[in-house]
Amino acid sequence: MLDKIKEENILFIDIETVAQQPSYDMLNNHTKELWAKKMSWTSEKESKTPEELYERAGIWAEFGKIVCISAGFIVTEDGERHFRVKSFCGNNEKMILTAFSALLSKHFNKDKHMLCAHNGKEFDFPYICRRLLVNGLPIPKILDCAGKKPWEVNNLDTLELWRFGDYKHYTSLDLLANIFNLPSPKENMDGSMVGHAYWVDQNIDSISEYCINDVVTICQLFLRYKGLPIISETNVDVIPPFITDDQDASE
Repeated sequence: MLDKIKEENILFIDIETVAQQPSYDMLNNHTKELWAKKMSWTSEKESKTPEELYERAGIWAEFGKIVCISAGFIVTEDGERHFRVKSFCGNNEKMILTAFSALLSKHFNKDKHMLCAHNGKEFDFPYICRRLLVNGLPIPKILDCAGKKPWEVNNLDTLELWRFGDYKHYTSLDLLANIFNLPSPKENMDGSMVGHAYWVDQNIDSISEYCINDVVTICQLFLRYKGLPIISETNVDVIPPFITDDQDASE
C-alpha cells in the first residue's frame, strides 16, 4: 500500500493543546461538575481530585483548546527533496483553525491528498474537527469522514501503520525516532510541558518549535517506513509562522 502513496501528496501535521483555563479555580461551577464526572474513574483509580487532574484537561477537546498546528509537505527542487513546514499558533484558536483550514481548502482539497500524523486518527484529526465545530467553522473536505467506512478514510497515521493490526500496542513518536535512528523531537520539551509553556511562560515560540520538530520527525519516520532516504536537515525549510496574539472571545 505505501508503495502506491506519493509522499508529495501528504500534508504532515501535529497539534499542541492546553486546558481552556490556566487553573481549575477559574472554571465555573457547572464546568467543574462536568470535569469531575469526566474524571470520576481516573480520580478513583489514581486517588486524585478533579482539581489535581486538571493539568490533563488539554487532552480532551471539550475542556481544552488548540494553541498550535504545524504542517509540512515534501517538494522536489533541483533533484533534491525539501520539507517545508509552518506553524499556525497563538492565543486565538478560531484564527488558528481558520488559517489552517484555508491551507487545506486551497492546497490539499483533492482526492489524492492525505493528512498524516502520529496517533492522528485517535487524537489530532478528531480534536481538530471538534474544535472547528465548537468555533462555528466548517470541516474541510480532507477531514470530513462523516458517513465514511474506516477503509474509505485515506488519512494516514504513523502509529497505526506501526501497529500492523495490533490495536492494543502504543508506541510513542520518541521511541520510534530512536529505533529508526532519527533525531529525538523531545530534546527540549515534551507534551506534558506545553501547558506550562503556554499559561505560565507565555512562550508560544517554544511550543511552535516543539510542534515543528514533531512534524519533521513524522515525515522522516514515514520515509523510513517506505524504505526511502530521510530529508537532510539543511533541506528542512521552516516558513515564518502564522501567529495571532488576539485572545479568544470566550476568554
